[in-house]
Formats: sequence, structure tokens, C-alpha cells
Amino acid sequence: MDRELLGRRDELQRDPYPHYERARQAEGFTFVPELDAWLVARDADVREVLRRPQDFSSANALIPDVMPAPAALAVLGGGFGGRPVVVTTDGSQHQRLRAPIVRGLSPARVAAVLPYAAERAAALVDGFVKDGRVELMSAYAGKLPGEVIGRIVGLDPADVPAVVHGGHRAEQLLFRPMEEAEQVAAAEDVVAMQHTLDRYARERHAEPREDLCTELVRSVADENEGELTLEHRHELVAHLQNLLIAGHLTSTALIGTTVLHLLRHPRQWELLCAEPERIPAAVEEAARYDGALQGFRRVTTGPVTLAGTELPPGSSLFLAFGAANRDPGRHPNPDEFDITRTPERHLAFGLGVHGCPGSQLAREQLRLTLEELTRRLPGLRLADDHPVTMRPTMIHRSPEALRLTW
Repeated sequence: MDRELLGRRDELQRDPYPHYERARQAEGFTFVPELDAWLVARDADVREVLRRPQDFSSANALIPDVMPAPAALAVLGGGFGGRPVVVTTDGSQHQRLRAPIVRGLSPARVAAVLPYAAERAAALVDGFVKDGRVELMSAYAGKLPGEVIGRIVGLDPADVPAVVHGGHRAEQLLFRPMEEAEQVAAAEDVVAMQHTLDRYARERHAEPREDLCTELVRSVADENEGELTLEHRHELVAHLQNLLIAGHLTSTALIGTTVLHLLRHPRQWELLCAEPERIPAAVEEAARYDGALQGFRRVTTGPVTLAGTELPPGSSLFLAFGAANRDPGRHPNPDEFDITRTPERHLAFGLGVHGCPGSQLAREQLRLTLEELTRRLPGLRLADDHPVTMRPTMIHRSPEALRLTW
């Protein structure tokens, strides 16, 4: 990809909403070179594609924006994974991969982890509440979700920081341009994480526990087998890596964007502090207004005509959940951030067979965060001397840093 196109893609990813608006107003679909895909931006069209997985496959859902250099690929060859995961599969394979995650993130499992999540949220705020200022992404948003999903999966708390770091590095390696030396360093961090996850898979096969890691192992290998095969290990590491990255990066991003928009609208923040019973509605509005997951890709399995656009087999689409959530046909005054609006069904967590199985866990962590911050730091505001820049990404949209004072 040439430098000019990279620059345009960077601009689009930092603020995609003007592009979304133009695409919603156009007839049919708009092909966007920066995404190398047809942009599906209207709410009805996005829902139609999500309801037809037989016509719009998820096989390309996570294709990278950047192909790592040969030296980085050589490092990755010493790790595990590289197998289809729940977000990139269809049909019976997708159902098989999704089933243990749904069980592991059931309402009962989520409820059981909430006391721990509340305890950790309070402890993290304790760490900066007396300082008068904080960079929230590193001090809080980047920590709580990893600790919570790590608890559900069954990770030792001592292993969580390295696993979270490995998840960040995996995202950087595949979605951000980097010099070759930095790519190699990122690949080494990813492989280190993968070896840690492989150790957990083997341990849980030998000694099952009541955790999500054990659920995943049981879904892949019979407990009576002596040892996991190499293929089992590759599949489990891919499964665990995808689950953990989705479980912490998405919630980290959602916490950051939610606090950002509440503080950019001081009257909304003040209202939330005065009436904390509005927090659940604020969670839904934040997810609608500026979702962490802006969209996923799909590829046509055969010739399809949709919204007046004829698409041949193999056509790549970008389903813009963020665009659908600003569609005035479903959400009145969609560009206004308003926690008092009656929540409508949005697409921040997807829809249908690929709907996010961790959506309730994400909502609960955001709820706990807002309860903690509104109660303990009602005077919270954005630091005037540090303008906020959004990360250039479509899959974990959030502030690069969020410096706050009180």
C-alpha cells in the first residue's frame, strides 16, 4: 500500500463518521479503497448481511491491514495458533467453536465474577484517586478488562499483564505499520503469550478446573486422552488468544470512549453523577454513539444483489456497525450524544449467529466503572493541556491516551 493511501486510511480510521454519512446517503454501496472493501453503512443493510451468513461468509472477518515482514513471520512460526477461530468461521464449525464460549460467559458465570470485578475496579481507582490527575487508559481501562477475563478463563493473576501485552502486540503487528525490527519484537511478544496459553491448555487437560479454559479444552479434546496433540494445542491457543483479545481490548476501548464522551458533554456527566440510576442507559448510548468495534468484514459466497449493488462471488464488504448506529432511519438525531434517549437496539455488539457472546460482561464492567467514577470523582474533567487523539483502528476504537483531572 502506497504512502498516500496509508495516510488516507489513517485519517479514515481516526474519524470514520464523515465517510459513513456519505456512504449512507449514496445509492447502493460505496467501494472504499482505503478499506479495499464495499462499505455497508445503513442500519437495514448491515442487519440484512448479518442475517444471511450463508451468503456473506465471515472467513475474511479479521484479515490484517498489514502483512508482517518475513523476519516477523519467521518468529511467529515458532509459536502456536494460526487456526480458524469463532469470528472467522461459519456454519457447524462456528457453532462448535462458539458453544464453549457461550457456556463460559453465561449470565451465571458473569454474575459470579462481578464481585471480583467490583473489587478490582475500586482498587484501581484507589491507586490514583488522591493524585488529582490520571491517564485513564493505562491506569484503569487497560487493566480491569484483562484482569476480569483472565479470572473467567482461569489465568493466574501474575500471567495476566504479559497476556494482555501480547494481545496488544498482536493487534499492532497486524493492523499498524511498523519498522521491521519493531515487527520482530512484537512477534516475539505474541509468541511468548502463545506459549503461556499453550501451557494453560496442557495443564487444564491434565487437571480440569471450573473455568473457561477447561471448557475450551473439553470442546477440543477428550479428557481421557493422554496428552493433547500438536493440532489440538494449535487450535486451543488460537481459540484462547482470540477470546482473550476480544475480552480485554474491546472493553478497554469501550471504557475509554465512554468516559471521553461523557466528559466532552459536562452536563451529561453532571446528570449521571446526580442520577446514577441512568448509568445503564448511558452504557447503551455510549456503545451506540461511538462503539469500540466499528465493524467486521464479510465476503460473498456467490453472486448477490443488495441495496441495488451487484456483487460477484468473493466480494469483500466492511459491515460498519458504527455507521449503522448513526443511521437517522433508526436513531433520531444520531450524532447527538444523549444519555436520556430511550435506548434503541443498536449494533455495537453485532447481531445474529455472530453476536458478541461477551456483550453482557462488557456492559457490566462499564457499569461498574461509571458507578465508581461518578461516586468517587464527580469533579472529573478532561485535562486542558492534552488534546485527545483517537487510535487509528476500526476494531478497538478508543483514545490513544485519556488524561483527566479533578
